[in-house]
Amino acid sequence: MMSSWKKRITILWIGQFFSLISSSAVGFAIIIWLSLKTGSAEILVFAAIAGLLPQALIGPFAGVYVDRWDRKKTMILADGFVAVCTLVMSVSFYMGYENIELVYIILGLRSAGSAFHMPAMQATIPLLVPKDELLRIAGISQIIKSVSNIAGPALGALAIGILSIGNVLLLDIAGAILAIFSLFFIYIPSPRPEKKSPSSIKMIGEDMKIGFMEVIRNKGLSFLFLYSIIAGFCIMPISVLFPLMTIENFHGGKFEMSVIESTWGIGALLGGAVLGIWKPSVRKVIIVNISHLLIGLAFLCSGLLSSDKFVFFVILTGVGGIAASFYSSGFTATVQEEVHSGMLGRVFAMYFSIEVLPTMLGLVCTGFIADLIGIGSVFVILGFTIFIIGIISFCTPSLMNLGKVVKLGKQ
Repeated sequence: MMSSWKKRITILWIGQFFSLISSSAVGFAIIIWLSLKTGSAEILVFAAIAGLLPQALIGPFAGVYVDRWDRKKTMILADGFVAVCTLVMSVSFYMGYENIELVYIILGLRSAGSAFHMPAMQATIPLLVPKDELLRIAGISQIIKSVSNIAGPALGALAIGILSIGNVLLLDIAGAILAIFSLFFIYIPSPRPEKKSPSSIKMIGEDMKIGFMEVIRNKGLSFLFLYSIIAGFCIMPISVLFPLMTIENFHGGKFEMSVIESTWGIGALLGGAVLGIWKPSVRKVIIVNISHLLIGLAFLCSGLLSSDKFVFFVILTGVGGIAASFYSSGFTATVQEEVHSGMLGRVFAMYFSIEVLPTMLGLVCTGFIADLIGIGSVFVILGFTIFIIGIISFCTPSLMNLGKVVKLGKQ
């Protein structure tokens, strides 16, 4: 008979699956719409910034409140706000206001809602799952995300081919409603909140400082964050430029773009399946470091391919997807293992903000550089940088000791 924690996490996953697949479909449809409408790397970059910057700016503040508030209600309200923003954009497009500036604004508002949902979701998992199952659960979560990333682009490409962009956006609203509905059927405990006034700016600042110090005093975790932030600085621009890489370097269209997006999802699905089924004995930090090496090589080699080697681009994209799944699962499980559950909200929010803010500069610069030297060259440069990060990670003693301390503590 299925245990209670498995029932709760399963219901949570079902709701999130519908939300993820609809968001994936709509996100890819918007990428296709922008790519075909403008054909500009800069436009895609600015759209990515609009979708990330608000979340990065308010993330640390949101994380403090996530640790104070009921996490279930926080996720419901955040999903609801995102759905309302999407509805506004859908109605505007339906009325004929199809302009890029509106897309930027709505993406920014959706990002603000996600600033609360993302840390609430990540901080909820350790409250539902036994600690020794975190890596496996992270792997299964990657399977769900991967299935969404496989089916989402295909659904988005199909939808944008037969429907207007305004009608395609309605898919995201339906997914958010189903995700909210599922949350009513599970109980999510919350750590006992600290008795401080949530309206006090001084108290909020102190809570943010506590979350920051939780990471700083763990030297290995600090290096994990540092190297992941640098890698994210390189990975984010490449992920945004994938559609244009397909169009310009390999002369592809909608079908080829959906193939690449789906292949990345298939790779991530395989990676998540490996971690979900096979409980690896290797420490999580080693999984993260190897992932950096594989992602870097996949991007570097992709940038060196000639235009008639699209099949090899697909294969390398799949390898990158597998490595990205390993990285995400290993990183998330490591943080959940090293940080107290009562601080996870602010720590995850802080990490995302610290990662994204410098990435904004990378996105802007990459947009200009890609238009000047070509997208292939950008893949080579950034891929090589990520590969070097993987090598340096293996040469950092405090980082390599993560996980050893936990095992010693259990003996």
